[in-house]
Amino acid sequence: MTSPEIDRPTPETPRQRVCIVGISGKLGQYLATHALDRGYEVVGVCRPKSVSKLEHFGDRITVLPGETSDRSVIEQAVAGCTAVLTVLAPWGVRDYSSRTAQAVLDYAPGDARLIFSCGWHVRASAHDFYSRRFLATVAVASWLAKAVRAVDVADQIRAAERIFASASRWTLVRGSDLEEGPSEGLPVWSSAVGSPILESNLTRRTDFALFMVEAITNDALIGQAPAIVGCRSESALAQQSASVPH
Repeated sequence: MTSPEIDRPTPETPRQRVCIVGISGKLGQYLATHALDRGYEVVGVCRPKSVSKLEHFGDRITVLPGETSDRSVIEQAVAGCTAVLTVLAPWGVRDYSSRTAQAVLDYAPGDARLIFSCGWHVRASAHDFYSRRFLATVAVASWLAKAVRAVDVADQIRAAERIFASASRWTLVRGSDLEEGPSEGLPVWSSAVGSPILESNLTRRTDFALFMVEAITNDALIGQAPAIVGCRSESALAQQSASVPH
């Protein structure tokens, strides 16, 4: 006599946990939205005074208030995470970006995907090419910002140097100028600044975040510093057209 099968509930697969360092800013909030859309559990770090900016997420995210460069806060936030998405904000003149990057590198799980954001001004290799105008603009903007002790653009470069030297599973996403607007789709990228495909120098901020979240599962981007541009920008469309046989 055969015993009837007993229906047993199928155990749920635990949701993968993603930490967003700098979650309260515009880019950070887009990161949270894209991560939630993909079913990730989201924990974020932001300054205490910025927590109120995240109220619209309700109980869908967990927020740890604190400076993103606070090592004890980062250690708690990244525990058990599949990936850590870090907005390298160069605020002030106290090595904010480089200290944040170092804390993430030191405390994230060894097998976690570490995705960082920065600007095109961060040089990743000798293949990067910058026009005189671009270099002059960055130099002037950096000097003015540092003179009023608001932003230290060079600190993103110091942060990048620590990331490049790391043995972690990192990706450093280098962004163009950003604009608001609905998503146009996943940005296109080049390994070198100066590539013709990047000439338009414009990406939707939500798509910058989309690229970072997509990088979590794209192992081809491990150890890479992709420079991105909007997939609907003139230069991206021109390159796509040129690659199509006529």
